[in-house]
Amino acid sequence: MKVNNAVSAMAGAIIMISLLVNNSNMFAEASWLWLTFFVGFNLFQSAFTGFCPAGKIFKSMGAKD
Repeated sequence: MKVNNAVSAMAGAIIMISLLVNNSNMFAEASWLWLTFFVGFNLFQSAFTGFCPAGKIFKSMGAKD
């Protein structure tokens, strides 16, 4: 898997999981939305800076450029 695909898949999964956890009755806290914000902010800043922490992690795990 390429780094960009891995980052997109991970970001999408984290956003969906955090929204599902926030909407469930057991874990209904607004603090889970901070996780969604953090992922979105990292995607936004990486578009301008080219620095993506998740991309570095996936590269170190052997993902292709």
